[in-house]
Amino acid sequence: MNNDQSYCSSEQFLEQIRSKQAFICDMDGVIYHGNRLLPGVKKFIDWLKEENKRFLFLTNSSERSPLELKLKMRRLGMELDVDHFYTSALATAGFLASQVPLGTAYVIGEAGLINALYEVGYSMNDINPDYVVVGESKTYNYETVIKAVSLVRNGARLIGTNPDTSGPSEGGIVPATGSLILPIAKTAGVEPYFIGKPNPVMMRQALKRLERKREDTAIIGDRMDTDVVSGIESGIDTVLVLSGVSDKETPARFAYRPLLVLDSVGTLVPDQLTKTQEE
Repeated sequence: MNNDQSYCSSEQFLEQIRSKQAFICDMDGVIYHGNRLLPGVKKFIDWLKEENKRFLFLTNSSERSPLELKLKMRRLGMELDVDHFYTSALATAGFLASQVPLGTAYVIGEAGLINALYEVGYSMNDINPDYVVVGESKTYNYETVIKAVSLVRNGARLIGTNPDTSGPSEGGIVPATGSLILPIAKTAGVEPYFIGKPNPVMMRQALKRLERKREDTAIIGDRMDTDVVSGIESGIDTVLVLSGVSDKETPARFAYRPLLVLDSVGTLVPDQLTKTQEE
């Protein structure tokens, strides 16, 4: 496959994606940038609803709860049910509950992660927890790192909500879970286990929520190293959009390719529907 073909927007592949029954969509860089809805998103979501597609907005961030994401989308002009949002915090909570039901955790993270753990029956424990769980955190400091190291060295297992080393914020790029967990892992001499993308665990949980098979689903994202590889490793067809961190040259730097590369999610809406919506 040459480079021109690898960025194929052929009608065959486009129709293959459009015919899917369900969609898993990343959020930042696909649906919005910060507090700005991206072009084409409204018509894409309207199309999903009109065609009775199942869809799930999935984020590796563990900070916000689904309710907070719903309210953010409302502020951006889109009304969506809370069930359409799935986070790495929920995936982490589901995984831990399947491993050690009603367990305990020492958490470095925000309300979205703590609430997700409470909802599956977990309690907080800073003495002898089953797990040390790390997510994005505004209260991360030297003392929490020292505490986490001590707990891990005493037998707690180290879990990261996602492996992302950085993420966007209103003020620019900030450290994400993959960076925050590193001092704990290095000092304690252990390898953390990450739940979020590209771990297939998160994809399997997403498919379960959608109640659809992987063959009937597509994943849409703006990152090759999380979104696209997640789909490939889970057997789900992939779409890379260029509305976020990737450009047309990005796929050439990886050993794997998405099925389709599009400017934005709006490109998935058939032309006739777009014209009807504009009228």
